[in-house]
Amino acid sequence: MKNFVNTAAWTSKPVNSRFVGRFLHVEAAKGSDFWQETHYGFKRDTGHALLAPVASVGALEVTFQADFDTLYDQAGLMIRSSETDWIKAGIEINDGLPHAATVVTHGRSDWSLSPVPEWANQEVTVRASWREGAVTIRVRKNQGPWSILRLAPMTFGPTTKAGLYVCSPERSELSVRFSRVTFGDADAGLHVAP
Repeated sequence: MKNFVNTAAWTSKPVNSRFVGRFLHVEAAKGSDFWQETHYGFKRDTGHALLAPVASVGALEVTFQADFDTLYDQAGLMIRSSETDWIKAGIEINDGLPHAATVVTHGRSDWSLSPVPEWANQEVTVRASWREGAVTIRVRKNQGPWSILRLAPMTFGPTTKAGLYVCSPERSELSVRFSRVTFGDADAGLHVAP
C-alpha cells in the first residue's frame, strides 16, 4: 500500500489522508464527486482519486471499509483516462442502503446499482481486470466469492491511470479505511475467478 501511495497522484486532494498502521485513512471533502451530465445536468470532477499509470492489459484490486450512512457516500476503485473518460466501481449509499455500484463515463455518465444491505460496515474488495478494450468489474465482501458486477468498454492509452477513490457529495467527515491496493495480471476469462 505505501509503495502505491508513494508513486500515485491525487486528482483532487482529500481533506486528509494518513496512514494508521498499515491502513490508509482518507477523509473526503463535502461536495466531492465524479459525474458527467446524465439526468442531473451537472459536470463534477471534484472527487478524490489516487491513481497510478497502467498498461493496456492488467488488473487492480482495492480493499476498503467505511461507515457509509449518507446518500451517495462512496468509495472503491477508478480507472481514468480523462475528465470525461473513466470508470468508478465500489460501494455507494442509495435509498438508505449500501449498493455495489458502477459508473461508466465516456462523455456522459451511466450508473448501475445492486443492493447489498448485508455488506454494511464490512470489508469490501473491488477488482477490475482489463484487456482488449474491455473491463470486467468484480466485487466481494470479506473473503467471500467474487460476483461479476459489470463488463464495460474502455480505451487504454498513455494517460490511463487506476487506483482508489472516495467521494462524499452530500456531507463532510466521510472517512474510508483502505487496506490494500494491488496491481496484477488480467483475468484469464470472463467466467474465470481470479
